[in-house]
Amino acid sequence: MRIGIPKEIKNNEYRVALTPDAVAELVRQGHTLAVQCGAGEGAGFSDSDYTQAGAQGLPDAQSVYQFAELVIKVKEPQPEEYALIRADHTLFCFLHLAANPALEDFLNTQGTRYIPFEQVRDAQGGLPLLAPMSEIAGRLAIQAGAHWLERAQGGAGILLGGIPGVEPGKVLIIGAGNVGSQAALMAVGMGARVVVLDRNRAALQRIQSLLGFRVETALASAEVIRRHLPDADLVVGAVLIPGKAAPKVISRADLDLLRPGRVLVDVAIDEGGCFETSRPTTHADPVFAVEGRLHYCVANMPGVVPQTASRALSAMVVRYLPEVLDRG
Repeated sequence: MRIGIPKEIKNNEYRVALTPDAVAELVRQGHTLAVQCGAGEGAGFSDSDYTQAGAQGLPDAQSVYQFAELVIKVKEPQPEEYALIRADHTLFCFLHLAANPALEDFLNTQGTRYIPFEQVRDAQGGLPLLAPMSEIAGRLAIQAGAHWLERAQGGAGILLGGIPGVEPGKVLIIGAGNVGSQAALMAVGMGARVVVLDRNRAALQRIQSLLGFRVETALASAEVIRRHLPDADLVVGAVLIPGKAAPKVISRADLDLLRPGRVLVDVAIDEGGCFETSRPTTHADPVFAVEGRLHYCVANMPGVVPQTASRALSAMVVRYLPEVLDRG
């Protein structure tokens, strides 16, 4: 199989779909690979790392797409990449089509085969390619929220962990999956008061067994969410319905319950966002305010830690790629 790895062009996206180690493994399996020059630089991998692993270096994206039968990348193709995609390509990457119907229409009209990372399931029904990115995003959500709560950034000026004699900030996490559990782990580690809501009692039990009574849990409903908003300092939206747009769990009217200077981090923004007031942002311009409440809605959060994220994603891509190839 001819496999092409283009350089990511989404705003501040520094990840690469395959590391040199992964390339070497695929070459040993008999595949031929081409990597666009500079594709791995943002994640700490040089062009020579890839050529030493057995890949061919190509100067631009057009050359990579012309070479490839299978295109493996991280993020969904950007509009300027559409002209490079052929009907005989197979595209293997994050696509988030529920929030991007124009891309789905294009791929279907073009006749291009595509396999979204976020819909690959393992034997247990898990999402092995999405899971490591969700875990990273969950941890980053707390780091980002803590930063934007600083007064100099426009926040209320709250230290999430507090200090002796001053109570900690409250973190409200909606969703107890991979994102929510990792966000809770980070927030507890900072010393914050942490509340996790989910409709799935088993998911709440898993978090409670992991973190004990350092985290509060409750079954989610609109009424329960509204009850927790008035004293929340950081709200993390971590709701995922695989293959579907994220439900709106906080309405525009609900936002008024949150005090000014507080921060909302919408990790579900790739799937359309789970706050009614959310809209996609970038690492270059990550936040916007709605009546004094800061929204952090970066659509490729793990892209800011590309070395960690690329190694984690690449390992899972190589693990599940044989099944993709076996199915033609």
